[in-house]
Amino acid sequence: MLQTASQSPSSLSPPQLLTSLAGLLREWLPRQRWFAGKGRPVTDLSVMSSTELHPGCLHLLIRTGHTGRPDDCYQLILGVREHLPARLHHAVIGRPDAGPLAGLTVYDALLDPWSAGLLLERLRVPGATGPLRFERDARSVVPEGLPPRLLDGEQSNTSLVYGDAYILKLFRRIQYGINPDLEVPRALAGGGCARVPAPVAWFWTTEPRKMTLGVLQPFLREARDGWTLALQSLASGADFADESFELGRATAEVHLALAGAFPTEPPDPHGGPRLAAAMTGRLETAARQLPGLVPYVSRLRAAYAAVAARGLGRPAQRIHGDLHLGQVLRAGDRWFVIDFEGEPARPLAERRNAQTPVRDVAGMLRSFDYAAHTHHPRRSSWVRRCRDAYCAGYAAEATWDPRTETELLRAYQTDRAVYEALYEARHRPDWLPVPMAAIARLAEES
Repeated sequence: MLQTASQSPSSLSPPQLLTSLAGLLREWLPRQRWFAGKGRPVTDLSVMSSTELHPGCLHLLIRTGHTGRPDDCYQLILGVREHLPARLHHAVIGRPDAGPLAGLTVYDALLDPWSAGLLLERLRVPGATGPLRFERDARSVVPEGLPPRLLDGEQSNTSLVYGDAYILKLFRRIQYGINPDLEVPRALAGGGCARVPAPVAWFWTTEPRKMTLGVLQPFLREARDGWTLALQSLASGADFADESFELGRATAEVHLALAGAFPTEPPDPHGGPRLAAAMTGRLETAARQLPGLVPYVSRLRAAYAAVAARGLGRPAQRIHGDLHLGQVLRAGDRWFVIDFEGEPARPLAERRNAQTPVRDVAGMLRSFDYAAHTHHPRRSSWVRRCRDAYCAGYAAEATWDPRTETELLRAYQTDRAVYEALYEARHRPDWLPVPMAAIARLAEES
């Protein structure tokens, strides 16, 4: 249990906690895969909210400041014990040498099956703990005692699987408002769309303002993600066109459901110039941070200029916002779409805006190219067949073909490749040649 000399953990103020935790978190946070400020030292640290979930376990919202970028807010669930069993040594963050937690061991409680199990218990029974609010779909009953396990390979969030029946996605980088990964699946489930697992339970905070913290959904135990399936196809030499066609149909089905669940907007006569200006701005910002982009800037602008000249011909609607092969699952012969959070680096309000569905299609086309770059030599014919089949499947369900939106599709693929290059430069430098090869090709086409 968490023990202090004279105070209970629930009575510790944010400044008191920070006295103990600041030094540990400045070192630990930048090493986490979901930390967005990599490469920049944490210049400021503050505790926005602290809640004792149960004895020995603190829920924290931490604000970090960095030179040259906006502040971020992160969700942490920390355990504090006097003595930590050997089985949890891999979860240790450190031992504070000052403040009310001095001499105790602080660790990542999500790696502790006991704490992770108690978190599910809070989701099973709606209610409140301090500023935290736990809610559950009234039609769902979650069994008790499901054993937790932490999923590997997470990037921007953390996921816990309970009994191979449910998956809890904990948002790490928190923004004000409802997260689309709760908002969208709830709306689609209400409209009868079976392509998206429906939320079972969720929790949020009222302090300092309303923010979504996590969502519990059914876990598709036998499903495999599209990225894994694509790599298996490339490794075996098998064709992936049939799967791509069905994935295109699934994408169009979800887009149609989104158009029915959320308001749509008529084509904006000024939308093309505004979109081109935004894409150009992102390109120029990225080029200032990634010198390798500079030789391509003038030619990439041409792709955006074509959009400004032609405009946007289709209505705007809610979309996925970050669609790629890692965001789709195949169970049996059926595709499912997951992770509607959008690009976490972009503001939450922007991710909830109505946009053209061409953006999602472009993201998936880029993902086929990404997969092919893992195979040597790159299988250009595999990429071409997958992309054509995906668009054909989309057209069969949506009654319009994304390939007719030539300029817009190229511009969104270019914008996506620029985003990928900046991401890889910051997080996975070994992968940087993949988007850079696409940028070179797109610049030549432009």
